[in-house]
Amino acid sequence: MSFRLATFNIENLLTRFDFTGFRNQLRQDRVLRLFDVRSEGIYQQLEQARVISLTDDTRQMTALAVADTDADIICLQEVDNLAAMHAFEYGYLFRMVGSGYRQKYLVEGNDSRGIDVGVMMREETRDGQKIELVDIRSHAALTYGDLGLFNDELGSTLRREDKIFKRDCIELDLKIGGVPLSLFVVHFKSMGNGREGADGRLGTLPIRRAEALAARHIIETRFGMERTSASNFVICGDMNDYQEKVNVIGDRRSGYRFEYRQESESALDVFSRDGFAENVMLRRDPLDRWTLYHARGPAEQWLCQLDYLWLSPALAEANAGRVPEVIRAGQPFRTVFPPGQEVERYPRIGWDRPKASDHCPVVMTLDLP
Repeated sequence: MSFRLATFNIENLLTRFDFTGFRNQLRQDRVLRLFDVRSEGIYQQLEQARVISLTDDTRQMTALAVADTDADIICLQEVDNLAAMHAFEYGYLFRMVGSGYRQKYLVEGNDSRGIDVGVMMREETRDGQKIELVDIRSHAALTYGDLGLFNDELGSTLRREDKIFKRDCIELDLKIGGVPLSLFVVHFKSMGNGREGADGRLGTLPIRRAEALAARHIIETRFGMERTSASNFVICGDMNDYQEKVNVIGDRRSGYRFEYRQESESALDVFSRDGFAENVMLRRDPLDRWTLYHARGPAEQWLCQLDYLWLSPALAEANAGRVPEVIRAGQPFRTVFPPGQEVERYPRIGWDRPKASDHCPVVMTLDLP
């Protein structure tokens, strides 16, 4: 008995408009900066037209990426609310896969922009095994003080009573064909842009490390220290950190070369140390593990993995011969692919936008021991 599990940062699946760009240029879309818009009312009309015209193409591509995962269960990040999930599935995904993801779950979390993590599931796997939700729990209310995670690194910008998870860690207890499986769906603190030349990733790393420690604490408390490795669990989501990356050097005219580099420190070391869980993407070639292309001009560009399926030791062993897949056909044409990895993009993909998402879905076929 097997099932397919995916994770995908769907990128701003929103049901509302953001008009703050009229007063704050940092929040203003680049196309509107080309025009001298002096009336807030006209700005709002233009912003609505811009968003609506772009969103239709974007969500068709997003639906194609989801359909290409062929997942029985897909964990999503950057979802506005449950209504947005329903509208996306009914208006877009249904055209690709038919009536598939009848079960949808989302809990409002801590994100200041209102983007949450959610899950869509079929009622049965492709093999006809029933997918059943037994329980769902949010851990959004946990504070640093609750778990004793507050320290000097965090103290410069945060308080002991602040929430650990910048969005949430949603815990779902499932049964697939009667066999238990626990999913922990997260979206860790973004790396952001470093100020005054500082490294944004390293500056926010203590926050993500605390989120990873909290997720590990939740799992070990749930199963018990002795039984954790033998339990069926997966930690899914956009973790906004990486243990390795591929530097992209060059430009379109002169060509590119790719340099693999391991990072000396990552929040995800919390999961990988002492065999607590396995990042199954490591089963792919080092240049072929990326799920996001980052670029701030030719001088700063790299490929890295931000999207993860961390398998428990028991699940990893039961699926030792399996390798996860990465769906990259929704990437914009500005994304630089290492040799041999090029794919046929979806229709109407643009140089930078529209696109399915800035992230790539990751999916894997799994057997439950």
